[in-house]
Amino acid sequence: VDLKECLPSAEFISSSDGNFKVLEDGSVYTTSAVSLSAEKKTFTILLKDIKEQVQKKINVSLVEEEKKTPMTRHARDTVLKRTKRRWGPIPSVMLENSLGPFPLQIQQVQSDTAQNYTIYYSASGPGIDQDPKGLFYIERETGNIFATRAVDREQYPSFQIICFATTPDGYSPEVPLVHTIRIEDDNDNAPYFTQEVFEFSVPENSKPGVFVGKLTAEDRDEPYTLHTTLKYRIVSQNPSTTPAFSLHGDTGAITVLSPQLDREMVPHYTLLAEVRDMAGQPFGLCTTGTVVVRIEDTNDNAPCFKQMHYETKVEENRVNVEILRVSVIDNDEPGSPGSGAVYEIVRGNDDQSFEITTDKNTNEGILCVVKGLDYETAKQRILVIAVRNEAPYMLAPHSQQLSQSTSSVTVNVLDVDEGPVFKPCLLRLEVKECEDIGTNIGRYLAEDPETGNSEGICYRIAPGQCNWIGIDEKSGEVRTVKVLDRDIGEMRRGQCNITVLAIDRNGKTGTGTIQVVIRPGNKNYPRITKTDYIMCRDRKPICLTAQDGDESPYSTPFVYRITDRNLASSWKIAQHNDNSVYLSPKGDIPFGTYTIPVSVTDNGGKVGEQYVTVNYCDCVTPSECDGRTRQFAGSNVTLGVWAILAMILGSLLLLLILITICGCCGSGVMHRQVTDDCANHNLIISNTEAPGEEVMDHNIIPLQNTNDQGGYGIKTGDQQTFEMVKGRGHTLESVKGGGHQTLGSVKEGGGQTMMDTCRYSYSEWHNFTHPRLGEKVHLCRQDEEQKHSEDYLLSYNYEGKGSLAGSVGCCSDQHEEEALDFLDQLEPKFRTLAETCIKR
Repeated sequence: VDLKECLPSAEFISSSDGNFKVLEDGSVYTTSAVSLSAEKKTFTILLKDIKEQVQKKINVSLVEEEKKTPMTRHARDTVLKRTKRRWGPIPSVMLENSLGPFPLQIQQVQSDTAQNYTIYYSASGPGIDQDPKGLFYIERETGNIFATRAVDREQYPSFQIICFATTPDGYSPEVPLVHTIRIEDDNDNAPYFTQEVFEFSVPENSKPGVFVGKLTAEDRDEPYTLHTTLKYRIVSQNPSTTPAFSLHGDTGAITVLSPQLDREMVPHYTLLAEVRDMAGQPFGLCTTGTVVVRIEDTNDNAPCFKQMHYETKVEENRVNVEILRVSVIDNDEPGSPGSGAVYEIVRGNDDQSFEITTDKNTNEGILCVVKGLDYETAKQRILVIAVRNEAPYMLAPHSQQLSQSTSSVTVNVLDVDEGPVFKPCLLRLEVKECEDIGTNIGRYLAEDPETGNSEGICYRIAPGQCNWIGIDEKSGEVRTVKVLDRDIGEMRRGQCNITVLAIDRNGKTGTGTIQVVIRPGNKNYPRITKTDYIMCRDRKPICLTAQDGDESPYSTPFVYRITDRNLASSWKIAQHNDNSVYLSPKGDIPFGTYTIPVSVTDNGGKVGEQYVTVNYCDCVTPSECDGRTRQFAGSNVTLGVWAILAMILGSLLLLLILITICGCCGSGVMHRQVTDDCANHNLIISNTEAPGEEVMDHNIIPLQNTNDQGGYGIKTGDQQTFEMVKGRGHTLESVKGGGHQTLGSVKEGGGQTMMDTCRYSYSEWHNFTHPRLGEKVHLCRQDEEQKHSEDYLLSYNYEGKGSLAGSVGCCSDQHEEEALDFLDQLEPKFRTLAETCIKR
């Protein structure tokens, strides 16, 4: 590289990569073997002008040369090439801190062809950033290398000198030579400890061999030589008693040597340690250091009471009051768990009236009274207290077991005039709900501790208490002031705590508590939640459910019963669960509304009776039942439409039989003229299932001799229509003449009509109907569109062999309701058909 063109005044030349060296003339050499990867290898040449404070950089990129594939030669084509012997001396060694004389010859390099020699040198080590110029030079004519002064190995461990051999005209016939000068170490540095003072700790009474700590030292001389091989030893120990510790010479580890480390005797040891190089030989350099070993406290001393007996006094009934403080002596370190005292009462505190705790600041035991003492019961109490440490005992080897220290305390109880005392202090009374006012539920008495009786004591209930309980001032009897009901006010909680005051003659007061608990009573009778139901023809059971406001055991299970004997024979009750039953008919019953009295008895025997209304309706779902039923006289049962129609048709049939008998008796002597309405006695339309419409028209004329049958004749044009209205409007449509011959005209041969009883023989009726039916059949044959056939001829399909159950129509006949048991034994296929008919 051209350095002069970049920075002519460069005084410092360096490379960012240590594998490359740059000479003053711009030549770049490798200092070690370099392996180039597929990528480019780059480094930077830094030029500095120190005086002018100028700095410039030159970026250099290296790429691998393409290797030429050598041509294969046969063995006979092998050519022997003569190579020149490379010039190169062996590495040189220079002693650190050499005394000279200087300049000191280090090495000589020679070339067979060159005459002039120059060097470029550099140092590697901690001072590599320093300029070592002037340290070495080479004679141009002889190639001798000289050192100008002594070298410190710790600053420059070694040097690399690049030697150049040139001819007088400047040509370099030799490759530059890298010559290494190693600085041989001299033991000029003494070892030193890494800390000024080492501090360690170890528990007292530790066994020999327990590790205490480790000393560390360093030496700046050349590693892995005798100059840096260190040895440790303990020079002295303070106090100078039996040696307590040992120091490993190679590792510097300190361990316990004596088994009698007692903190109470010697709390800490001070050791003077030495470290020496040259493997500890006398001529090696050495340094000393200080080691402090503190002995940690263990609980090897038991606490001991200062006094073996204490005496104190306290007034009776005093609570949570301090009556005595006790102290102990413990040789362990104050404030440590080994000296912390724990006190306990080991005898004389069976009723737990006393308690002793530890004052953390003074380590004293505080004796307190937590329950009031009674002078009348015991005038003096004797306690025995013991003490121990918080931490467990750790005894020295071969030492005796420690014993626990105890002390006795005598407590004298002082007599005090005290108020009445309730016995017990809490009285629980149970009272049944709904008790009458003034019911005596118990007695609560207090006694005077001085006399031991209840004379002269009056009782009161403190203000703000339950206002439904009272107490007699003299006798202490507890009575109810109100009727107890758990559903009213404060009684809903079911209990009440009452504070009772007892006052003696001197005005002293004592308190007690009465807990009144209200036990549930049987005050409510069970009630059926729903009483109106609709039952369809499937007779699905009705679920009756009752509720009771009382609690157990006065609620469930309920017992249901039908109180009416007549209805009990046709209706039944089946148990469902504790509070529900199923109501269903026992057999076939008529449709209608039934009012059934049902009684419900709870578990406490209280009975409630209600009426359950069941509308037994001819329906599939309850929403289809519109309630249009007729009631029978003297009964709550109603009749359906089909039942009413069947009754009307039966009455009409009976009436027609009577009229026929009367007509036959008078037909032998009278000459009769037949009217057109006579057909009404023989042709009856029976498929009318609903009331007809009332017709009011001026063409409607009353027919004579119709008696009470309510018949009307309607004449329109050439047609003559006769209708018979019976019952509640049911109609019977007669034959439509339409201008043809009527029954009267066939018999008399003219249009004149006569009114009589309208009874005719079969031959007369045949003569009247035969021509008309023939004419109708003729019209059906002539009609291509078959309109007449749709009106008069109806076809019926054959459905197979008849069933033993009869016609399906019987299922809807109300007269046959009581004979429908066969529906329960239908075959599966026919049962599906029956269900379909019922749905329609």
